[in-house]
Order: sequence, then C-alpha cells, then structure tokens
Amino acid sequence: MKNETNLKLKSVDEEQKIKLKTTRFGELEVHRENVIHMPGGVLGFPGCKDYILVPHKENSPFVWYQSLDDPALAFVVVNPFIFKPDYDVPISPALTESLGAEKVEELELLAIVTIPKDRPQDMTANLLGPIVINPVKRLAKQIVLDPERYSTKNPILPQKK
Repeated sequence: MKNETNLKLKSVDEEQKIKLKTTRFGELEVHRENVIHMPGGVLGFPGCKDYILVPHKENSPFVWYQSLDDPALAFVVVNPFIFKPDYDVPISPALTESLGAEKVEELELLAIVTIPKDRPQDMTANLLGPIVINPVKRLAKQIVLDPERYSTKNPILPQKK
C-alpha cells in the first residue's frame, strides 16, 4: 500500500463534465473521470456512493471527500501515513480484487477527520474505518479494522501533556 497519495484530478474533454451544486463549495464542474465510486458507501451513509476529492487549500494535507449524491455531505480526509507512519492496514486479496487492483501496492488510504468546533488542535482521524481507494479504477471501500488496535478518534497533532 502506498504511503503517499496519487489521487490527482484527471483532465478530460468538456463533454465529460458534470455540474454539481454543493452546500459547502457552491457549484462545481466535475470531470466524470474524477468520480470515485463506493458501492457500499461510507458507513452511516449507504445511499451516498459517488464522491469527488476537492482540495482544501494549496499545500494542505487535507482534502474534502464530497458526495455527489448529497450536496450537504462532505468529509475532511487525510492520508493517515502523514501523521501515523506505522499505520498497518491488512488488505485482503479479496478486497484488492474487488477494487480492481492486482496488487495491494496499487491501493491508497484516506482517513476521515473530525475537527471539533473552535478546537482544531484537537482534531482526530478515524483509523478504525479507513477508506481504501484504487486511484486508477476510481473504486473505493470503507473497511473496519480491529478496535483493539485502532480508534475512530486518533489524535492527528501531538498532544500536550
């Protein structure tokens, strides 16, 4: 599995664009080639199956995972290896195959981030339920790991003692 993100937006012909009105970003033009399909959706949002990545800010490690099915649904996500280089996610051959990959190294991970209001220093990442993505096939699945090893509230920034 890669510890860097190659989920870049592809450019394609104008007729391949779709328009999307979102609550957070207003109207966006999206290339169909950039849509990430999650057949099972994100846990808790099974009806939302198509997403795009929207950059947060230039040079930011954070990205928005914007639903195409619900204009109000957007998650902040991050590559978990940025703050947890020893993150160990067992990826089964069945999952690798279901995402259209031949090798686990072709897949990438994103973790959903929670940022408490007025306390960004206390932001956490869900390492228990990472999103596994095949950036070439644009297929993704959220998996659930061992709760004895990982939490839905793993601190991203070093905690003061």
